[in-house]
Amino acid sequence: MKNPTISVAGVTRRYGDVAALDDVSFTIEQPSIIGLLGRNGAGKTTLMALLTGQDRPTAGSIHVTGGDPFESARVQDDISFIRDNQRYPDDYQLKHALRIAPLFHPAWDAALAARLVEAFRLPAKTKVKKYSRGQLSALGVVISLASRAPITFLDEPYLGLDATARQHFYDVLIEDYSAHPRTIIASTHLIDEMAPLFEHVLVLDRGRLVLDRSADDLAGFAFTLSGVTTRVEPYLEGRDVLHSHEIGALSTVTVRGQAGRELVAAAGADGVDVRPASLQQIVSALGAGSLTDARAARPTTDLDASRATTV
Repeated sequence: MKNPTISVAGVTRRYGDVAALDDVSFTIEQPSIIGLLGRNGAGKTTLMALLTGQDRPTAGSIHVTGGDPFESARVQDDISFIRDNQRYPDDYQLKHALRIAPLFHPAWDAALAARLVEAFRLPAKTKVKKYSRGQLSALGVVISLASRAPITFLDEPYLGLDATARQHFYDVLIEDYSAHPRTIIASTHLIDEMAPLFEHVLVLDRGRLVLDRSADDLAGFAFTLSGVTTRVEPYLEGRDVLHSHEIGALSTVTVRGQAGRELVAAAGADGVDVRPASLQQIVSALGAGSLTDARAARPTTDLDASRATTV
């Protein structure tokens, strides 16, 4: 097994009586593109702050490229993190942001930065503080990708970007990652749009890690049954229901496990549609505990449950 790029062991971060992160543990191997997912308030921003050395855990340990990100200057050289609300000095223009970036990123690629600036049509003379939301996001993408940092964090990188600009970002991300493999951790709410990029997924809910799986393993993690509620219900008996959504007489239910052929055939004959759950549906189902405590005192976690067999 390779030495982990990131190792998180028993990490808790409390703010007073509130646990923003609760006993989180995982490792990440390089290279990989990881989706860091979850509802607002799930703990994603807190985790990114800890991984980038902007905060320290209340308990537990974090190692990034072999060192403590809070204490090691060497580790900081390996990290690129542009926040979704990144601030720049009031007098900064584009040239200033691009001039200072190489000071923090030893592997900076000026040619890639110039190509991305042109592709995103970033204005050179406008002060950065007057950039639109989309232009600020594009500048963040430019710096993040051109940094060529071994560990690159993307915090909601698409905010304000239109569909064309987002697709260009995804294309460049894959192209550059393929040529220069590294660990890229992306937090996003456009889950299904970015899902094809992810090689691994981490899902947080109420500060706990509820899913830690490779993208390949997600194919059999859950499935959905959709149709008239009275026809869906008989197929739920004895199954681990993660989430149920009803509109009038219709239901869509997310169930842990993989749907077997017999179930698909029988349910289909009753007018019930069965298909693998999308990543968005999985994340929504695992975060449903944040909306109601009706099912359990804490969310069902993939780490606590045994792997489901084919049903």
